[in-house]
Amino acid sequence: MSAERDLTRLVAGMRPELHPGRYVFTTVDGPAPAGVAPVATVAEREGLTMVVRQEDADAASLAYDYVAGWITLRVHSALDAVGLTAAVARELAEAGLSCNVVAGFHHDHLFVEHARAHEALATLNDLSERAGTSFT
Repeated sequence: MSAERDLTRLVAGMRPELHPGRYVFTTVDGPAPAGVAPVATVAEREGLTMVVRQEDADAASLAYDYVAGWITLRVHSALDAVGLTAAVARELAEAGLSCNVVAGFHHDHLFVEHARAHEALATLNDLSERAGTSFT
């Protein structure tokens, strides 16, 4: 399957999926500690930022201050597609929801405030549904 670039098709086909669990952003000076399996990493000058399950961070005594829900947009978005992140961020911002986006090769992954993750999912489903009506 080839990656999608058309913004309307991207938004209409997002099919957001909320993963179970609680996720946190943390940082270490080196590799991930034993027993910690990050779902995302970013190498920064200040250290290795990791997104990990909260229970893994707690078990490894890693500090964090933001607990997130993880939503995957299941549409296969092209890395050079224009506007999907902006459309999603704008919709969530209008609902007062924070969002941290990580792009994978196949999908975009959103980390939203855990306490409001179901609200974020509903907001994204509504956006997708509205975009889908433009095809009919």
